[in-house]
Amino acid sequence: MDTPHPTPAPILLRRWAVAVLAVLAGLLALWQLESARSGVAIESFTVGETPVTRYAEPEADGPLVVVAHGFAGSRQMMQAYSLALAQAGYVAWAFDFEGHGRNPVPMSGDVDSIDGTTQRLIDQTLSVVEAGRAREAREGEVAVLGHSMATDIIIRAALADDRIGPVVAISPFSQAVTEEAPERLLMITGEWEPGLREFSLRALRMVEPEAEEGETARAGDVVRRAVVAPLAEHVAVLYSKRGREEAVAWLDAAYERDSAAPVPRTGPWVLVLFASVVALAWPMSHLLPARRVEREALPPRRFALAVAAPAVVAPLLAVPLDVAFLPVLVADYLALHLAVYGVLQLGLLARSSVPLGRVSPVAAGALLLWGLAVFGFLLDRYGANFWPTVERGWIILALAVGAVPFMLADALITMGGQAPLWQRIAARGAFFVSLALALALDFEGLFFLLLIAPVILLFYLLYGLMGRWAARSGGAAGPGLALGLILAWALGVSFPLFAG
Repeated sequence: MDTPHPTPAPILLRRWAVAVLAVLAGLLALWQLESARSGVAIESFTVGETPVTRYAEPEADGPLVVVAHGFAGSRQMMQAYSLALAQAGYVAWAFDFEGHGRNPVPMSGDVDSIDGTTQRLIDQTLSVVEAGRAREAREGEVAVLGHSMATDIIIRAALADDRIGPVVAISPFSQAVTEEAPERLLMITGEWEPGLREFSLRALRMVEPEAEEGETARAGDVVRRAVVAPLAEHVAVLYSKRGREEAVAWLDAAYERDSAAPVPRTGPWVLVLFASVVALAWPMSHLLPARRVEREALPPRRFALAVAAPAVVAPLLAVPLDVAFLPVLVADYLALHLAVYGVLQLGLLARSSVPLGRVSPVAAGALLLWGLAVFGFLLDRYGANFWPTVERGWIILALAVGAVPFMLADALITMGGQAPLWQRIAARGAFFVSLALALALDFEGLFFLLLIAPVILLFYLLYGLMGRWAARSGGAAGPGLALGLILAWALGVSFPLFAG
C-alpha cells in the first residue's frame, strides 16, 4: 500500500457536493414516498400460508379489492396501486402467489396446462377473496386487480366466482376474455408494450369494433375500457399516475362512488431514491483505505480469449448436463453456467499472470453492507421483495457457488471497473451472448433465462457501478467477492420457487 497523498481541495469539494446533494435528494424522495403512505394502515398477515398485506384508511368504507402481482413479482411491486386504492377509501388486500415473494409454498403443477399451475393460482386467489370477504364483513362484489401473469388468473377467477365484480388488468393477456366476459374490464398497458396494447385493443373491439384506446366500449351489461400509461414499459406501468387514476375512476364508476383523494406521483421518486443511494456510494468509497494497484490492461488477444472462451464453453458444457437440483425455475442451470464461466475465466486470467491481489475485507464488507442492508432495505420497502424466506437461504448459497467465481473473474478482467470502456462492455456483453447461446441450445427448457437477463443487466448498472468505486480504493478482489454474494442473493429472492 502506498502512502496516500493529500487530496486536492477541488476534489474534496466535489465529493462533499455529491454527498450533500445525494443525501438531500434521498431525504426528499423518502419524504415523498412516505407521504404516499400517510393515513393508510398497513398490516401484514397470512391466509393459510399465503402472505397478505392489507392497505386501508382507519375509517375505510369502500369495497374490498384483491391485488395480485405478476410473474417473479411480489406484493411490494403492487404497492403504488394498493396505496392509491386505500387512499380512495377502498380496502386493498395484496398477496404473494405460491413460489413468489415470501410465500414458502412453491408453485407446482403443469405450467403449460390451464388445469395445472394456472388452476392452482386461481384457487389461491379465490381463497384470498373468500378470506377477505369474511374478515372485512363487507357485502357485495369484490374487485380484483392484477399485473401481467396475474391478469389471466384474476380474469379466470372472476369467471369462476360471481362474487367477483369489476376487473382491472394491468399489462393484460388472457385467452379467457370473450365478447361477453368479463362484464366489467379495465385494461391498462404501458406505452412501450406494443404486443399487450394490441391485445387490449382487440379485447376492446370485441365489444365495439370501432373503439380506440382511451375509449369505453359498451354492449348490454358488458363495459370495457383500454387505456395507455404514457412513457411506461412492463415495470414502470406499475407506478404510472395515469394508470392508478384510471383504476380508481373505474372502480368508482362500478361502485357508484366519488373518490376525491388525489393520486400521488411516486414513480419518479422511487428512481430518485435509488439514484441517490448509488450516488452516495461514490464519496463514501473514498473513506475506504486507499490501495493503488499497478496493472496494465490485458493485451487484446489475451483479453479476447479470456472473454470468448467462457462465453462459448459454458453453455456447451452446462446445457447437456440437464441439472435439476434447486426448486427454482432455471436457477440450478444458471448456477452451473456461472460456475463454469467464472472458473474458466479465472483460469485463463491466471495463465495470463493476472494477480488476484489482496482481498480487502473492509471494501468487501462495506459493499455488502451498503448493497444488502441499505439498498436492499429500501428496495424491499418501496420496490420489490428483497428478504429471503428460510426456504430460499440454501438456494442463495447454491447460487453463490457459481456467482462468486463469476463476479470475481468479472472484477479481475475489468480491473475492478478501471479497464478501458470497450473491454468492460465486451466482458459484460459476452456473458449475455453466452446466455443467448444457451437459449439457442435449449429454448424450451431454459426459456426463463429471458427473464433473468434484465435482472443481471440492472445488477451490472447499479451494483457494478458501486463495486467499481469500492475497487478503486480497496482493489478488485474484495468487491468482486462481495458482488458475487449480492448477485446470488438478488437472484435467489427474485425468481419463483417451483416444484414440478
